[in-house]
Amino acid sequence: MLRRRLGVLFTAVLLTPAFVLFFVSSPDLSGEQALVQRVAEMRERLHHAEMLNQQRLQDVMVLSQKFNTILQPTVLQKNGTGYGQQLSKETRMLLSNLSRSSAPDLHLPSIYSYLPHLLRSPESTSPAFKLSRGRHSVSLVLGVPTVRREVQSYLMTTLANLITSMTPQEMKECLIVVFVAEWDIDYVHQLASQIERKFPEHLESGLLEVISPPESFYPDMNNLRQTLGDPMERVRWRTKQNLDFAFLMMYAQPKGTFYVQLEDDIQTKKGYIATMKKFALQKTAEKKNWFVLDFCQLGFIGKMFKCVELPYLVQFFIMFYNDKPVDWLLDYLTQTKICNLDKDTKHCKKAKENVWIHYKPSLFQHIGTHSSLKGKVQKLKDKQFGKIQLFFPHNNPRASVETMIKPYKTYTLQRAYRGESYFWGLLPQQGDKLLFNFDPPVSLKGFLFRSGNVEHPSDRLYNTTVEVLPVQPLSRLPHNIRTKLKVTNDSYLIIGEFDDMGVAEGSVQEGLGVVRSLRLSVHEESDNWAILSEIHILTPDSR
Repeated sequence: MLRRRLGVLFTAVLLTPAFVLFFVSSPDLSGEQALVQRVAEMRERLHHAEMLNQQRLQDVMVLSQKFNTILQPTVLQKNGTGYGQQLSKETRMLLSNLSRSSAPDLHLPSIYSYLPHLLRSPESTSPAFKLSRGRHSVSLVLGVPTVRREVQSYLMTTLANLITSMTPQEMKECLIVVFVAEWDIDYVHQLASQIERKFPEHLESGLLEVISPPESFYPDMNNLRQTLGDPMERVRWRTKQNLDFAFLMMYAQPKGTFYVQLEDDIQTKKGYIATMKKFALQKTAEKKNWFVLDFCQLGFIGKMFKCVELPYLVQFFIMFYNDKPVDWLLDYLTQTKICNLDKDTKHCKKAKENVWIHYKPSLFQHIGTHSSLKGKVQKLKDKQFGKIQLFFPHNNPRASVETMIKPYKTYTLQRAYRGESYFWGLLPQQGDKLLFNFDPPVSLKGFLFRSGNVEHPSDRLYNTTVEVLPVQPLSRLPHNIRTKLKVTNDSYLIIGEFDDMGVAEGSVQEGLGVVRSLRLSVHEESDNWAILSEIHILTPDSR
């Protein structure tokens, strides 16, 4: 009966939109290759369906144990409300049959064996905050844990890169879970609101979810054992990270076929989703019994697992959360699964390569400098990734440029305008200007200024306006322009401003005529340096 039901489910999987979508969007595959990958994906989805079925069976067993407890004579006698008499004969017979048929003699370890404090607060295994449209049955779940960083946050840059590097079709078959590993609920709400403002359509579609864990999920962090000779601050940091990853993986497990662990300070490449799926299905089709597919050489970034195998990791992390860092635990778990103690390390390494398979070149690069561990600076880079684009050059109209902001080294405004580099200036002050004098004057169609870059996302222009000086006197401009746009004391028209993500973008109204100059005016002193990574002046001749 179970096999028959799974067969029906197997057929249903073939007809799911996400499954069909992947193969419709893979026109470069030959018919034979497409068929091989189709069979591989069917196999993985069937394994996932069997996992969900086993979880439901476990739920039934737990429920039957509770029924068995209810039926105990001592419980019925102690209940002074006459509950035992209220049960009908048929109900008591049904519960009795259920409890006798499935009540186990063995009681296996569970999460409560290693985190016994959870027994005192059942709500601890549910998110304290959840912003979700309930997307499930996806091909890929991307887990992005994030914490509050004292120096600068890379999260918005990372999410923007992950999303813009997907195709519209891939956005329909993926799920990005942002795990805010903080207990300050006000901060969680603040960050969630920022994500809502930046990515409203992707939250609405279900591509993005935001969750945070309850503090009660974690043990007393001041009562941990000091291990590895580390200072207690580091022990607490890596202990919390182990449990963060376990919570995130437990949440993600039922939602997709594959799970990819990421970080909040990374960049990726166009087509990374298709590349990862193709590689995973290829290894499945080759009948490789892989455990980890590694798309980045650093730490725990870009590690792909089958969702059906996440319980191995979760159990291991929860058992040894106080003992080792999370990436070490992954390595030890793999060794435990595959290495023969009678053989030497060379044999072990070769055996691990069969189940921990590296993809080259790397698909993810670490861009963060400041670790979430206070005071820790890490300039880790994956040499196999290649170069990250730090600026975006454009063929702008001829102009002379000047600024009051002192440039750092050779990162001048002139080179940035010509598309040779980016501008990097020291501590903008109120009243500073970045001026572009066009020679000859030009008709403007639009503009785009992007501040900050992936390595320094906080080096943005804040409270800064975009202003132009038309050749025509203001009195000769159309009435709608004169009344709609604000005018500065020196006759510049304000046509835009930088948003909270450090971007100023807009079109220019017809009727403004030819423009002699454009400038950026800073209205507030900044605590950070400022980067202009993109300067794009659009004219009618721009392409």
